[in-house]
Amino acid sequence: MITHPAVGIDFGTTYSCIAYLNEHGDAVSIPNSEGELNTPSIVLVEDDRFVIGTEALKWSCVKSKQVIQNAKRHMGDSKKHWNIAGKDYTPVDVATLIIHKLLADATIKIGPIHRAVISVPAQFNDFQRELMSEAALRAGLKSVDVVNEPVAAALCFILGPEGVWFCELAESQTIFVCDLGGGTCDVTGVRYDKTKVRVFASSGDMHLGGIDWSNVLMEKIANQFRQDFGVDPRDDSESLQYLTLEVENIKRSLSVRPRAALTCQHQGYRKTYNVEQQQFEDLSRHLVDRVSSLTSIMLRDYQGDFVLLTGGASRMPMIRNAIHKATGKSPITSLSPDFSVVHGAAYLAGMLESDSEFARGILGQAKTKRARRSLLAQALGIVVRDNATQTRIPHYLIPKSTPLPATATQTFVTVIDNQKRVRLQIVQSSDTADESFEHLGKCVIDGLVSNLPKGAKIDVTIACDENAEIRVSAREVASGQQAVATLTRPDLGKDAGSKAVEKLTASRVEPHQVFICHAS
Repeated sequence: MITHPAVGIDFGTTYSCIAYLNEHGDAVSIPNSEGELNTPSIVLVEDDRFVIGTEALKWSCVKSKQVIQNAKRHMGDSKKHWNIAGKDYTPVDVATLIIHKLLADATIKIGPIHRAVISVPAQFNDFQRELMSEAALRAGLKSVDVVNEPVAAALCFILGPEGVWFCELAESQTIFVCDLGGGTCDVTGVRYDKTKVRVFASSGDMHLGGIDWSNVLMEKIANQFRQDFGVDPRDDSESLQYLTLEVENIKRSLSVRPRAALTCQHQGYRKTYNVEQQQFEDLSRHLVDRVSSLTSIMLRDYQGDFVLLTGGASRMPMIRNAIHKATGKSPITSLSPDFSVVHGAAYLAGMLESDSEFARGILGQAKTKRARRSLLAQALGIVVRDNATQTRIPHYLIPKSTPLPATATQTFVTVIDNQKRVRLQIVQSSDTADESFEHLGKCVIDGLVSNLPKGAKIDVTIACDENAEIRVSAREVASGQQAVATLTRPDLGKDAGSKAVEKLTASRVEPHQVFICHAS
């Protein structure tokens, strides 16, 4: 029996929303105080007060230097902040403000809300999930559960009014969910039957979403305007914000019309440009190819029964056509791209309120503040030296999407005679196109036996549990000398990752002493 409102929250890069289960068990989106079901994820800082949503969007051209947007894309970046009137605001601060508005407006409609399920991209690492939970708690919730956005969309497909319902499931079936939102793209394999739903494969791009399509069109128009008038609207924050809003509107128009027009203005110059749908598709073909590639790789390795599209950017015809071509299947578009995730989160919240075993299975049997993960989001390994090129390269021991917990051991060798210590640089594969890997931290094996010859064998073991905590050990085979370290937050990234490592020695490690090579 549900005694409290069952609430789901979808904090998005460009829009956010909230939903609950009504007395009939249906997921219903809750409008904000402006009467909108979608709240723009934008904050305007004005005279020590915060304006959030559409009103902030309206003033974003005039007060562009006081506006914060797209905070979700920067979640987990320790260096990212916005300084307004001498005060810094982090992505967590921005998320807190937006979630607080969603909760405050929803409380007027359904009463006090103390607990909710909040959705996150499947590619969010453990640290980013903790930050989202922290923002929700700071916004006023007493308890938060976290669910992957593709899983939430799959739940909506299964349980919603247009879904397949459990009573119709004769056997387990597989959904591939392609979730293309404002800032991120997730392609996730979800297998479900009458007793459980589980993720069996996941891939994605944390820097691929609707705003990238907008940026492509904005760059084209700005460059054309500069050719026409000799001035660049990107040089002025207000002109740039005006163009950004115009591009966002025309992008939506081109999803339903073959052509549309937008206006660009700067330094007294003003011009209206017509854009054909085909032109837009040609400009953004490289982005579409990235979505197609993610989907094709997933379906190359796995078989599925359905392909489900969700996320606001999935409305674009070019995306639907590309997914159809890449998979050979007509994607399911019956669910709302905007609300399937938040409705699925609300369904899960309802099952948690009724203490459903099915819901516990989705989140993990042991309920903690940290959401458990079933798959490794990125490949894990160490940096080694390539003897052929004498360069430092990543060598991955545990592949991406490996079921957790996972352990792998490989043998490496020292690179010089009488090497006294080895420092293992722990890395993960990167989702960004300009980086091949990200540093997580280091583990030092010190005090090796004297006169150790070049080529001495070192066994390296990496273990990752369901909470994505990493334990690394390195053992010199002949002597048995070993060092162990635990990375409590495995995916903090290249800037903050080393802070999470338990340092085992204060000894300075010289550059020529720290590397090992893969054993031949």
